[in-house]
Amino acid sequence: MITQLTLTAVANLPHIQPQDDLAALILRALHQSGLTLQNGDVLAIAQKIVSKAEGRFVDLATVTPSARAQAVAAQTAKDPRLVELILRESSEISRLKKGVLVVRHRLGFTSANAGIDRSNVGPPAAGEWVLLLPEDPDASAARLRAEFLAQSGAAVGVVITDSHGRPFRLGTVGVAIGVAGIPALWDRRGEQDLYGYTLEHTDVGVADEIAAAAGLVMGQAAEGAPVVLIRGLRFSAPVGKAADLVRPKELDLYR
Repeated sequence: MITQLTLTAVANLPHIQPQDDLAALILRALHQSGLTLQNGDVLAIAQKIVSKAEGRFVDLATVTPSARAQAVAAQTAKDPRLVELILRESSEISRLKKGVLVVRHRLGFTSANAGIDRSNVGPPAAGEWVLLLPEDPDASAARLRAEFLAQSGAAVGVVITDSHGRPFRLGTVGVAIGVAGIPALWDRRGEQDLYGYTLEHTDVGVADEIAAAAGLVMGQAAEGAPVVLIRGLRFSAPVGKAADLVRPKELDLYR
């Protein structure tokens, strides 16, 4: 049982550029803030700085939209070049209307614009830059976790977070798109509640809960806090990955 949990925004992190050693920069920022990683800590890291370090920038000026992208752009009133990138990053369109394009991302989850962003991108040079999600966020999380261990000696969990909307509720909330070193989904079926009832359908999205909590500290605009140190979590479930959280198509009743 968790009795105390602390979430601390990591200050002193510079603007991330392609090919930066993100783990080293985060460790340096922690040190400058008087913080040291401990075994069992979890670092929630905003997707944008992971994508930036991995060079996932695309200049729209270099994109030639296909006929399909032009047709979808006409329906959604979006830039055909952006639509082309969205289609490349997705496996199918879920919903569309003027101003809205919701897709099933190639990684399995459903999101607006395939997670492609223009806000807080900070282009590396002149151009019409957008930022794609990491190629493989679970692999990115595992790589960062290994680098933290090698550089600090601490075995920590890593959650790469992104902001997603929800179909039946207003407002965005942080979700986990990359996970390493901690459970992503905690299957509590078979356990008993306070009154002896055996749980039959209780799967807890642990990594999403962490991402949402970190979002309170990260903010969504100009806060400039893309890394949050979380201390006090204890897990009894096996480690997993963000892909564990994706609902299979055959179990999706809202398709």
